[in-house]
Amino acid sequence: MEKILLSPPAAFIIILFIVGILAWLCSYCAFRKRRSQLEAEKGYACGEDFQDHLIQPDYSQFYPFAFFFTILHIVALVVATVPAETTKTFAIAIAYIMGAIVGLVILLRK
Repeated sequence: MEKILLSPPAAFIIILFIVGILAWLCSYCAFRKRRSQLEAEKGYACGEDFQDHLIQPDYSQFYPFAFFFTILHIVALVVATVPAETTKTFAIAIAYIMGAIVGLVILLRK
């Protein structure tokens, strides 16, 4: 019986059940106002009432920055983990850095 209770699926179900009960009990302690059904259906954003604003965020500056960040961090990870024992692995690291430079030039061109 002990082996069955300690198996991963059984332990997961037991812990899930315990967490569910705790969440249900803690819902009575939550600091929230009881709202009517109409208030519950209204939009809410960033601490302000949301009133039919058609906000269209501009991500044109975000994506180049995100790609720049990703390229540099992946290059740093690969170059840092390349063993420095042979010239072949050093050549691979240099080729990877050159490829990243080409990618960044393409990304940052105007």
